[in-house]
Amino acid sequence: MAYIYNDVSRTFSEYLLIPNLTTEKCTPDNIDLSTPMVKFKKDENCSLKLNIPIVSAIMQSVSNDTLAIALARCGGLSFIYGSQSIEKQADMVKKVKKYKSGFVVSDSNLTIDSTLKDVIDLKSKTGHSTIAITDDGTSSGKLLGLVTTRDYRISRDPLDKKVKDFMTPFSKLVVGKLGISLSEANDIIWGHKLNCLPIVDDEQRLHYLVFRKDYDDHKQNPYELLDSNKRLRVGAGINTRDYKERVPALVEAGVDALCIDSSDGFSVWQKYTLDYIKSNYDIKVGAGNVVDREGFLYLAEAGADFVKIGIGGGSICITREQKGIGRGQATAVIEVAKARDEYFEKTGVYIPICSDGGIVHDYHIVLALAMGADFVMMGRYFARFDESPTKKVKSGNGYVKEYWGEGSNRARNWQRYDHGGENTNMKFEEGVDSYVPYAGKLSDNLEITLNKIKATMSSCGAASISELQKTARLTLVSSTSIIEGGAHDVILKDKEY
Repeated sequence: MAYIYNDVSRTFSEYLLIPNLTTEKCTPDNIDLSTPMVKFKKDENCSLKLNIPIVSAIMQSVSNDTLAIALARCGGLSFIYGSQSIEKQADMVKKVKKYKSGFVVSDSNLTIDSTLKDVIDLKSKTGHSTIAITDDGTSSGKLLGLVTTRDYRISRDPLDKKVKDFMTPFSKLVVGKLGISLSEANDIIWGHKLNCLPIVDDEQRLHYLVFRKDYDDHKQNPYELLDSNKRLRVGAGINTRDYKERVPALVEAGVDALCIDSSDGFSVWQKYTLDYIKSNYDIKVGAGNVVDREGFLYLAEAGADFVKIGIGGGSICITREQKGIGRGQATAVIEVAKARDEYFEKTGVYIPICSDGGIVHDYHIVLALAMGADFVMMGRYFARFDESPTKKVKSGNGYVKEYWGEGSNRARNWQRYDHGGENTNMKFEEGVDSYVPYAGKLSDNLEITLNKIKATMSSCGAASISELQKTARLTLVSSTSIIEGGAHDVILKDKEY
């Protein structure tokens, strides 16, 4: 007969944390939220860490380039959705990698024979107001000048006016020589009161641009998640169908990590995908989703750099209703974390786990971490923000944003639910199309969430995520104690502020 688990499958809402002694080291300002994202060996450093334990979901309605930029600037990572053409996904990755860097390769370039109309069109296309003028119109040509909005007046200058007649010529530019450090470049910028410093070689060929605003931005975002070249980090979702074509394009675009996106990751298709990528590319790849020990061990042995946990726990996911598979998210995380720890003891290889789904309240993030997750993945949370790719819609006296699942008819991401064979379409939905309350800017909301996480960890006497996992104490709660935990037996006032 079938194997039957006697333990109840539980959710995060069925648990609370018991406070531990809060010491001087556990003040919110001292809490370290950095966490490993990919596997590493005992006594070695992890090659890819998150500065906050949060990544965004691999969804059309969540993770595009604008959200990836905003989240990386706050210390997290986005996995740009894969249910789009290879070219569009790779282009989104490129936009993130080019958005901010100490040394930026210029992607807004013209020649001296271009016109003001060309300048306006290029600015409209790229959003960049600084345009490099080179002899061949490329990012590596001989630098002849710069054009910024201070060099022309649209209301008075004719659109056919040549760039050479209004650009700031090279002879009047302050430039840096190739090989200088970022610190030296910033010193030149501040010393000459510049907004932009071109970096050229001995032959006057352009290599990079360094911007004052990037320095200011970094000071305002000290937890930015950057690669060794000071570029923002970004991930991308892939499937088990077109990975041989998709992965090369994403690697070429500069992606930092990949994640195989599937509602059920305990499959040979994920192993085949991992085998191919690991044999051909030096790139970190996560796999999933799984909900038990067996699923974790299968993907660990297959070579996954991290493993994602969760089936059916997302707010727009109806996999449990449609297929009757899944597990309460808390129970799934607890079992997989135990398997991960045993695997580490046995092999000396630590494989981080990501809790995907089931997060309703901010404190659920701390619960997931305390139960053993190294980081969490969220979709609904991020879909509410300005930076997500969906429309903001008026609803009553407020606004909402669209939010749909990858298993919905709207997304039609059949590859995420692929069971092999020749079938290439969806027979039924595993996700819904919905709205979420509009919440404003990502950075403002994430700051509140991180403050809550730090306050909770302070109460638990833990100054780091690893310490939280070792010392946290959790208790099950009853339905009546959940009611007791909120406002009750009072008449709430209408807020006047």
